Amino acid sequence: MIKKFLCVGLLGLFVTLNAQERLGGLALYTVRDDMGKDAMGTLEKVAEIGYATIEAAGYDGGKYYGMEPQKFKEALKDLKLHPLSTHQGSITPKNADKQFSAAKEAGFTYFVVPIPPMGMFTFDQATKTMGMKGSVKDLAKILDELGEKAAKYGLQLLYHNHDFEFKPNEDGVIPIDYLLENVNPEYVNFEMDLFWVTKAEADPVAYFEKYPGRFKLWHVKDMGDNGLFAPVGEGNIDFKRILDKKELSGMEGYFVEQDMTFDKKPLEAIKISHNGLKEIGFK
Repeated sequence: MIKKFLCVGLLGLFVTLNAQERLGGLALYTVRDDMGKDAMGTLEKVAEIGYATIEAAGYDGGKYYGMEPQKFKEALKDLKLHPLSTHQGSITPKNADKQFSAAKEAGFTYFVVPIPPMGMFTFDQATKTMGMKGSVKDLAKILDELGEKAAKYGLQLLYHNHDFEFKPNEDGVIPIDYLLENVNPEYVNFEMDLFWVTKAEADPVAYFEKYPGRFKLWHVKDMGDNGLFAPVGEGNIDFKRILDKKELSGMEGYFVEQDMTFDKKPLEAIKISHNGLKEIGFK
C-alpha cells in the first residue's frame, strides 16, 4: 500500500513539474509536414517538449488539420495545449463569416491574416522575394472590414508581416507604417515576425516605441550568420533586448516559428528553440 501511494505521489509530482515547465507557443507551420502525416501524434510531441500554446496554420474546408473545429479544440484540451491563434490566408469578406465561426468554435482568441489576402500577395521565384500588388490603401480597407466583422465573433484580427512591408514600395510608402497609421486599432492590430523585421533591416524596438501596444503577438524566429532561419538561441537576433520591451509592444503571446529547418528535423529544431526560450528568459 505504501509503495502504491509512493508511486501515485511521484506521478503527481511529475505531472506538476511538467506543467510548470510548460511555456511559450509554437506556430504549427514549423511542423506542417508532420501535422499532415500524423496531426495527433505531432501535437503530442509538441506538448511533450513543453509548449503551452499553439498557432494553427492548417485550416481547410471548415476543418483544422482534417478535424472539425470542436474536435480540434477537444484534442488540444486533452493535451493541455491552448489554441491561441490561427493563420488563415484564404480569408475574404465573402467567406469571413464561415472562417470566423470556425475559429471561434475551435477556441482561438486571435485570427491572423498572414499575407495580403485575396490574391494581393506576390512571390518572385527568380529572386525569391515577396511583395504585393494593389495598393496598401486597399489592403487597409480590407483589414478594417475583416477586423470589424471578426470582433462580432469575439475574435481579434491581426496582420502578420514579412520583410517587404518594412521597405518603401514603388510610391515611396512603407506599407507597415501606412497600416499602423490608418487601420482602426479597435479592430486591427499586428503580429510581429521578429525575423522578417530584422531581415528588412528595421528595428522591432523602434516600432514598439513609435506604435506602442499594437503588436499583440510575436513570432520568435532566429537568424543565423548566413541570414537564414535558425532555432531560437542559435542565431544572432538580440531577443533579450526585444523582450525587455514586451509591455511597451503590447505583446500578449508569442510563438516559435522556423519556416525551414534545413539539416534538422522540425521536431528537433522546435526542441532546441524551446530550450532557447528558457535561456533567453521568455516566460
